Amino acid sequence: MRKNNLTLKIEKINKKALCLSLALGLLVSGIGFPEKAYAKENDETVTLRVCSWEEYIDEGDWEEDELIELPDADIIGENSLVDDFEEWYYETYGKKVEVEYSCFGTNEELYNMLTIGDVYDLVCPSEYMFMKLMTEGKLVPYSDEFFDESVEENYYAKGVSPFIKRAFEENEINGEKWNRYAAGYMWGVTGFLYNPDVVSKEEVSSWKFMTDPAYKRQITIKDNVRDSLFGAVGAIKSDLLTSEEFVNAEDYHERLFEEMNDMSDETLSEALAFLKEAGNNVYSFETDSGKADMITGKVVANMQWSGDAVYAMDQAEEDDYYLAFQAPMESTNLYFDAWTMLKAGIGEDKEKQHAAEAFVNFLSMPENAVRNMYYIGYTSVISGGESNIILDYIDWAFGAEEDEEDVVDYDLSYFFTEDEDSEDYVLTVPAEQLDRQLGAQYPSEDVIRRSAIMKCFDEETGVKANQMWINVRCFNLADIPVWAFVLGGIIIVGVGFILILNKKQK
Repeated sequence: MRKNNLTLKIEKINKKALCLSLALGLLVSGIGFPEKAYAKENDETVTLRVCSWEEYIDEGDWEEDELIELPDADIIGENSLVDDFEEWYYETYGKKVEVEYSCFGTNEELYNMLTIGDVYDLVCPSEYMFMKLMTEGKLVPYSDEFFDESVEENYYAKGVSPFIKRAFEENEINGEKWNRYAAGYMWGVTGFLYNPDVVSKEEVSSWKFMTDPAYKRQITIKDNVRDSLFGAVGAIKSDLLTSEEFVNAEDYHERLFEEMNDMSDETLSEALAFLKEAGNNVYSFETDSGKADMITGKVVANMQWSGDAVYAMDQAEEDDYYLAFQAPMESTNLYFDAWTMLKAGIGEDKEKQHAAEAFVNFLSMPENAVRNMYYIGYTSVISGGESNIILDYIDWAFGAEEDEEDVVDYDLSYFFTEDEDSEDYVLTVPAEQLDRQLGAQYPSEDVIRRSAIMKCFDEETGVKANQMWINVRCFNLADIPVWAFVLGGIIIVGVGFILILNKKQK
């Protein structure tokens, strides 16, 4: 079963911010190590500028009792993966590389950084943002060699989940397939993190829960237009999306995608009304505080990304406080974060591109994918190919003990293989894990079936959606009734008249 390690990790994170420690680690990496000191003086050193999410890579410094003992490997993070990559790259290719690692907080923050002139070689945006960068021609395509599975070091091509690989091959923007410009890193779904002692699973099984008056000022929802809009569309189309005719249609997935990406004026108007109602009902809109509010019991439910839900459930469990996660029945947003190479940084520099692709491959080693998942709580796109390390890790983390009674079989074949009849990926797990960490980190096939990717807004849709969001989050003059304008005008005229009289009297 999963070891209780969150307290150790939280203490470490509280002592030093991830990005600062990575930067300092890289700055002093030459001290005491002549080889690395030499590398920085060597003109042949490749400098790779990487920018990713905060707290989104294993920093190392694990305690001894955090050792993950698997049948085929013992895994522990001693150094940061950034330092380990620099060493691995030199040992593998005979070339020195120095990684300058930076962080961003949101996709929009990353885009603004790029817009004002910050230059990076490799960045890790979410699917809608890398689609935007693709449409703007700002990305460098991956080389043909990167996809050659006969190359031993191509861990991504050999180990990416068939499910993820298919998603990146089938989805495109402006005729360009995702996989040409983006290599997956982490993925997940959206739903509700909730306190099962207060809220029932049935209640959070619909996006309409956001407006439930029984939980007024006890829910938090995401403070961004895309996540909240997705939930609003699910809520206003709930009857259609959950109807038997719709769910059982042969073209269900195509129709679900169309409905969840319906950005017509009518849908945006209904979504605006729903979100304004939700805004009057919830405790707050939030970006990152929802986890803490759930852990402290300030609220009883929180719209959340599955990876952050796992983190919150782990941390709450340290205090014997148990939370759960549910993806609504209408649809759940399937999201991806992926590594993309920027023209502004990579340009025509083949050595720099090779280092960037090698960085992706290094993180795609099954043992390194495990380190990242253990450290940050999100789910790697790597299934491991011929390696059993990922499956063994899931069993190590969530598998039932031999003497447990309330257990169920959990089939993860969709993630690991294209063989629909395979029984090699069925784990025996505690029944309660279906609604907890396991169900969030590796959603069931049923949840995946009702998932939908939210596509990138075109310019016109983006303007309308953003205006809708402004009206949700800000004061909207259109909501003021005519009588209020009239009354306000009368008051202004009256005050002005009195001021004029006072001035004449003086």
